[in-house]
Amino acid sequence: MRAIATWLLLLVSLTSAAADESNVRVGPIDAVLTVPPNVAKPPVALLIAGSGSTDHDGNGPQLKPATLKKLSEQLVARGIATLRYDKRGAGGWKKEFGRPEDFRFRDLVDDAASLVGYLRVSGRFSRIAVVGHSEGGLVAILTAQREPVDRLVLLVTAARKQGDLLKAQLEKQLPRDRFEPIGKAIDSIMAGQIVDPPPVELAIPPAMQPGMTSAFTEDPIDPLRKITGPVLVIAGGRDHQLVRLDFLALTTADIAAKSLWLPDMNHVLVDVTDDADDVASYNQPERPLDPDMIDAVASFIGQGRGDRGEQ
Repeated sequence: MRAIATWLLLLVSLTSAAADESNVRVGPIDAVLTVPPNVAKPPVALLIAGSGSTDHDGNGPQLKPATLKKLSEQLVARGIATLRYDKRGAGGWKKEFGRPEDFRFRDLVDDAASLVGYLRVSGRFSRIAVVGHSEGGLVAILTAQREPVDRLVLLVTAARKQGDLLKAQLEKQLPRDRFEPIGKAIDSIMAGQIVDPPPVELAIPPAMQPGMTSAFTEDPIDPLRKITGPVLVIAGGRDHQLVRLDFLALTTADIAAKSLWLPDMNHVLVDVTDDADDVASYNQPERPLDPDMIDAVASFIGQGRGDRGEQ
């Protein structure tokens, strides 16, 4: 059955070629708006990428899984428009963003909120969903707290502060003697202190550390509790960047949220079989996304909240 589902996803990608795709600019943000053909006033999903200088396809300088491009294709094929955009720093830092050392995490929320405003003012769409992938889930939560949206989707999103998450990830990867100075540096940056010089393996220049403090200390749980609209939380059992406790903490923070746990899905939303397959998938843009994830997101955005509880 999974092989048939994968074939259908590839077929859907081909049939979505007639969609209306256009480049738009909202302030300094470059975005791609894709609208399904022959759908009067469709719902629209703002797709928010994860960490790093990630572009509108969901690709960074080294890793190119094309996660957002593939998600957009599948949603558009199901009658849902998408707006995806280049994060600050993708393709180079624009002077319109100000000095890089003045960046704060809330700037990412400002960008997403301005795009929600653009979609609302356009009057072209029946409802607006915000879909955040990884760190983009935190941006999505903070955006939904600021701007009214009709649906909020969190894909493989952490339930912890990013500084705490980074420490947990590095502690698993590094021997204790190498991890300890890095962990202490992260704690200091989270406390608003400047670490000069930083550890070699955490080479954040002192001028950039206040921006990292703003990113490391945002807590997703309290703002999620304040979201009153429909929420969908999806995570995967082969995601080596997060643990199931993140998934459970998010669903506990919003007990009315729909949730879906996919045992074979990894952090870039594809099904993998082992660790080597997981690593390879981060640079396989042709690899189809988990079909159950796509169906759940499309149904949630297109049809409403539906039944509550984990699927």
